[in-house]
Amino acid sequence: MSTVGDRVRALRKRAALTQRELARASGVSFRTIENLEQGHAGTPRLETLRKLAVPLRTTTSYLQGDHTEAGNPDGATVDRWAAVRGALLGPPPSLSAGEQEPTLAGVHALVNDITPLFSGDQFAELASVLPPLLREAELLGSEGRRVRVRLLQLSGWLMVQTRQFEAAEVALARALDDSADKLESAATVNTQCWLLLRQGRLSTARELAVKWADDLEPRMSRATPDELGAWGWALLRVSAASVRDERPGDAEDALRLANAAAVALGREYATGGDFLRTFGPTTVAMKRAENASVQNQPDKVLKLANEVPTGGLRPTSNNWNRHLLDVANAEVELRNYGRAVEKLAEIRRNSPEWLPNQRFARDIMGRVVDKRRRLTPEIRELADAVRLPADM
Repeated sequence: MSTVGDRVRALRKRAALTQRELARASGVSFRTIENLEQGHAGTPRLETLRKLAVPLRTTTSYLQGDHTEAGNPDGATVDRWAAVRGALLGPPPSLSAGEQEPTLAGVHALVNDITPLFSGDQFAELASVLPPLLREAELLGSEGRRVRVRLLQLSGWLMVQTRQFEAAEVALARALDDSADKLESAATVNTQCWLLLRQGRLSTARELAVKWADDLEPRMSRATPDELGAWGWALLRVSAASVRDERPGDAEDALRLANAAAVALGREYATGGDFLRTFGPTTVAMKRAENASVQNQPDKVLKLANEVPTGGLRPTSNNWNRHLLDVANAEVELRNYGRAVEKLAEIRRNSPEWLPNQRFARDIMGRVVDKRRRLTPEIRELADAVRLPADM
């Protein structure tokens, strides 16, 4: 079976490029290309493959093959979520002798109570309260279907966020199996597409998102806000997968349709008050900036960031923080290191438990540290916060 390095070498030779010429054309260092072709580079980042795909006239997916993106969580993160993984991956629970059965009303109230922990990125508390709640939701049986789907959707999203991918797949598959209607299913599929993107399975993510975008497309003259939100998110996933797979035309087409759905809504809207389904003009504007970031267009990222609507319902913290990372990355690309540090510090203030799970933040911080002669106390603290290795 050919490796990523084998595919890069074959396409480079077909294009009559030396390794140094490919390095200049792609912006990837000569040493990285040399190590990649010699099999010494490990699994490359998706961003590296995307840059190489352009001069090699191929797609990111082809260079990558069927391998998923590297980047397993560190040991502390794995340990933190052990009980949650056990609740999701273990055998069905049963009542112990003398144990009182949970009630639907009680579980429903608990799910409502902990939902702000998800939206507020309170990971430490969730690691404690989630395992027993997952068990109680499972013990409800058929009468607890709806509340169990909601809890599995939230848990699956959390597992994607913290790179517990096997647990995420199981939680989301179970939620989809129990979903009662298309819109409830669409909320789960939206997170499944995000999972596939995080794993680097771009072709699969795109195919799934395209299928659901086609199935969900409403008649605009009669579309409800819920329908517009579900369709809009499916289109955003199509765009995200396409731009990462070096399909800019497909990405722009999907983004244009998503913008039409957002314009029809006229505001940020959360179906059923579900923060995970928040969609509207602000979300689309941030995703447009994210696409520009993926395409390595820092000037465009900053221009689009200035055009992101403010006011009204705020998008999810995950999407807003990702947007701030795109802005920080653009500032680094333009050598505005102080501004990049300001954005990272803002994320840390607002979402201190979210930041350490972001490889993108570590990449940005690594470049800041590399370019600064002296590290201020703030930069050192941020480097620790994103878990930047000491040798970087």
